[in-house]
Amino acid sequence: MKIKETFFDGEVKLLEPTIFPDSRGFFMEAYREDTLANLGLPSVYRQDNLSGSVKNVIRGLHFQWSPAMSKLMRVNVGTAFLVAVDIRIGSPTFGKWVGVEASADNKLQLFAPAYFARGFCILSEYAEIYYKCTAIYNQPCESGILFSDPDIGIDWPVKNPILSDKDAKAQTLQEWVNKPESKNFLY
Repeated sequence: MKIKETFFDGEVKLLEPTIFPDSRGFFMEAYREDTLANLGLPSVYRQDNLSGSVKNVIRGLHFQWSPAMSKLMRVNVGTAFLVAVDIRIGSPTFGKWVGVEASADNKLQLFAPAYFARGFCILSEYAEIYYKCTAIYNQPCESGILFSDPDIGIDWPVKNPILSDKDAKAQTLQEWVNKPESKNFLY
């Protein structure tokens, strides 16, 4: 596995695994503790999640502050647009975003550290997103930012997204900054 590209001064990383194809299919190491540690990434993950969605679904932008949670995301089935947004107050890249197209075919993985909001949209008819989390989910200390917040300006590759009620009613980045919990996100 190698780092293909970095964003936000190396905080967000796009990983490219080494693929070993043969006549039967392929083999790859999707997670290896020592490899991730050598790449400067967290090597201990506390929870794995799997999300299946149909085309045009947007999930996110989600984050958690206690315990702070980083995510390593990949697409197992289909194709998706994976997004990370810097929501660290005082960061020179505050409110900036990066999006990458990841698929079961290209096998790219996106690492987004704690204090970044993450989300994705589904580009294929169906996709499954698998993500490793460095912390266990804690509902009272999680939140989200509105996917269409104009202050962030994500160029989502879908026109009529399918959203959960929670994501459709999420707060803007400015509303988040005005909440006491946002002080956990100081740069």
